[in-house]
Amino acid sequence: MSATQPARPEPTPLPDDMQAVVCRGPGDYRLERVPTPRPGPNELVLGIQACGICSSDLKCRDGAAMYWGDGDRFAPFVKPPMIVGHEFAGEVVALGEGAGTHFGVALGDRVVPEQILPCGKCLYCQRGHYWMCEVHHIFGFQGGVADGGMAEYLRVPANAVLHPVDPGLSVEDAAFLEPLACGIHAVNRAEIQFDDTVVIAGGGPIGLAMVQLARLKTPKQLILVDTHDDRLTLARDYGADHGLNPHRDDVAKEVRALTGGYGCEVYIDATGSSSGVVQGLESLRKLGRFVEFSVFKEPTSVDWSTIGDRKELDIRGSHLSPHTYPVAIDLLARGLVTTRGIVTHRVALADFEHGFEIAARRDSIKVVLTTGAS
Repeated sequence: MSATQPARPEPTPLPDDMQAVVCRGPGDYRLERVPTPRPGPNELVLGIQACGICSSDLKCRDGAAMYWGDGDRFAPFVKPPMIVGHEFAGEVVALGEGAGTHFGVALGDRVVPEQILPCGKCLYCQRGHYWMCEVHHIFGFQGGVADGGMAEYLRVPANAVLHPVDPGLSVEDAAFLEPLACGIHAVNRAEIQFDDTVVIAGGGPIGLAMVQLARLKTPKQLILVDTHDDRLTLARDYGADHGLNPHRDDVAKEVRALTGGYGCEVYIDATGSSSGVVQGLESLRKLGRFVEFSVFKEPTSVDWSTIGDRKELDIRGSHLSPHTYPVAIDLLARGLVTTRGIVTHRVALADFEHGFEIAARRDSIKVVLTTGAS
């Protein structure tokens, strides 16, 4: 090695076991000591630095049918026992045979995998639509196959989609890359134009990220709808022109008043609420674009005549984060998007139950669990 080449860190032996948050069933989440994963060929192990608690983690814990099945429409998606968590980042601490070349990484690199582990063989993967993979393994939901990041270490399988993380980002920023990348995909799906009025419904972590992202598209007007006035204030700090609270405001009426009686061109739903969907259909002008991002606990019923006969709306779904992680990393690194005000609590992994309690409260936005490895 020449004198100008920095020395790469030597591998540190992994401990025999580690702390992890293990789901054994609805409502049954435990802090356990489990065997530390070892990498196979073309696999690596991350030392987890931080992992966010997502609203989907709360819905899974609470037994939502889309995760646990309903005996009719939905088969179980989760495979317990599993280590939970899909919003994480960490450092490469162990490389299996060929993994350095396979992923283009080295020991000590800071990386984040995309949340999906595409099979590479199904119709969607073969056509390049890997984020819609029919097998659809997601970190934190299938035990033994795709265990998650609420742990000290995590095995990254060979079929993961891996991205280097700017070392200048904080651990909170790094853990927020997954939700931010999802928000970018939703905003891209909206195809925001300069003269659009854009309504984002739901001021959770991703909704507030979407406000910042939509502002970068420079629409004519940008509106956040949320039931928390403090989040509406934060959205204005991020560049929103107006904030509407459905507990106080007739949202569709106010949107029409701001648009000459017509309604908004774009409505992005991040509420996870049936009322948010109905509100969006009422708020949109004819030929408007509705982007559905949310994960719902229960089915939603709407008047489909509004979509077709009355308004001829363009309804678009938004799932995961195809090709948007590099954009998310770049926007955070350049300071064009921030987690300031979004990451409200940082809790030690060992206190995960307290972290989940905080995440379910109205006075929190994003809770991040940390391992102390940062």
